[in-house]
Amino acid sequence: MPFNIGPGELILVLVIVLIIFGPGKLPDIGSAIGRGLREFRKASTDLEDSIRGETKSPPPDAGSTEAPGGSSSADTK
Repeated sequence: MPFNIGPGELILVLVIVLIIFGPGKLPDIGSAIGRGLREFRKASTDLEDSIRGETKSPPPDAGSTEAPGGSSSADTK
């Protein structure tokens, strides 16, 4: 953990936040932080998927009925 916050420091921070914002605002603050984190995760996942999608080669067309020689099996009778 990069911040090395122990349980005592965490409790102190939570008490200070409770004093500053009051108990009525804490649910609103928590939901706003949750929405922000959710949007950030979604944006980073979308960005990662778009980057990975560009590096991959397109898959071969699975619906194609052509043989590798260029003629389909319907041409030969």
